[in-house]
Amino acid sequence: MAMKQYVIDEFRPGDADKIKKHLEKVFGPAEMGSIFWLSLPEDILTATQAAHENCRPFYFAVDVNDDQIACELLVRSRNTIRCSCIAYANRPQREWLISYIDSIFEALDIIT
Repeated sequence: MAMKQYVIDEFRPGDADKIKKHLEKVFGPAEMGSIFWLSLPEDILTATQAAHENCRPFYFAVDVNDDQIACELLVRSRNTIRCSCIAYANRPQREWLISYIDSIFEALDIIT
């Protein structure tokens, strides 16, 4: 199955390490090697996600490698694998993710 992603690639040497350190500070250590879990703010959850208390919190999976960052556009739950609340991001969620990643690049002075 294909996965929708937001990808930024062709990092300069050292950029990935800066990003990883920032994400570790904000979201905790990476899991499964280079995967970070970015939690979604509650004010951008869909009605279905907001109603699913047992599935919260919701996340985007972000994979940081030496030369790229790949953000899955699937909103996931770490409590549930299959549920109607697990779905591709809607427009506000996509815009939040892209803006958030852009803000990290700006704060770390990484040119894109």
